[in-house]
Amino acid sequence: MVSPTNFLLQTFLWLALAATAFSLSPNFYHNVCPQALPAIKRVVEAAVHKERRMGASLLRLHFHDCFVNGCDGSLLLDSTSSFETEKNARGNLNSVRGFEVVDQIKAEVDRVCGRPVVSCADILAVAARDSVVALGGPTWKVRLGRRDSTTASRKLADNVLPSASMDLPALINNFKNQGLNKRDLVALSGGHTIGLSQCVIFRNRIYNATNSDTAFAKERRATCPRTGGNTNLAPFDPTPASFDTAYFKNLVKERGLLTSDQALFSGGSTNKLVETYSRNPDAFWVDFGKSMIRMGNIKPLTGKQGQIRVNCRKMN
Repeated sequence: MVSPTNFLLQTFLWLALAATAFSLSPNFYHNVCPQALPAIKRVVEAAVHKERRMGASLLRLHFHDCFVNGCDGSLLLDSTSSFETEKNARGNLNSVRGFEVVDQIKAEVDRVCGRPVVSCADILAVAARDSVVALGGPTWKVRLGRRDSTTASRKLADNVLPSASMDLPALINNFKNQGLNKRDLVALSGGHTIGLSQCVIFRNRIYNATNSDTAFAKERRATCPRTGGNTNLAPFDPTPASFDTAYFKNLVKERGLLTSDQALFSGGSTNKLVETYSRNPDAFWVDFGKSMIRMGNIKPLTGKQGQIRVNCRKMN
């Protein structure tokens, strides 16, 4: 008869092995398809070279995927008779982009691997990293082994994606609900150092905010009128195609484009971190990489959960 102590020890060892077997690892594809990551990098670099803005778009896809029931590629699914696509959610509609590049990556990876072995969720995670690097930012070891969901939820996306109008307490709570802390909030918001935003998103701030630099607001109003021009674009900072610390330097000067941007430097508990990042690029880069890894670990499907999609836009 097995003693209670030995039984507990065997159970613990089994659970440890199971956790190891189904945990994410940077080396997940090393034996299965070592050509996979170089293939993703080639397509991302070509896409970003063609259009610098695409780097920010691919980074955002990973973010918006992970925040809705985990990093499972659900954002990529088109609507079916069973569910409405997350692409139609308030924070995504006419905003998230880069799906054609994801399709190109998927086709190339499946070609070099000889079959579909790399999940769409993992493609988003790697493409986000490679996009940041392509725009001069830091690198980090992406943990891999995610599998793809077989469903999506517009309703959940509407409820959990952070809004551009959120104040600091709402942002902190939003990230806390994802298992992320204030340092993650500030570091990941630094992703806005690349890319552009639409007038309809920041109009209220440039016309009504009291914590906005006057010259900055006037400059933004030139291309974002009170009515019309909803899709007119403006950069988050002066260098939208370079992954640097200009975003944080802007916040210190009250030149944040979105309400949720300036909320990070508005006399609250994140002020000191914003100031640190504005002065110390190395600190920002290190924390950004760590926070991207933490975000990438949100509720992944592993092992036999989910599937490896043949087409990222639909279930097998």
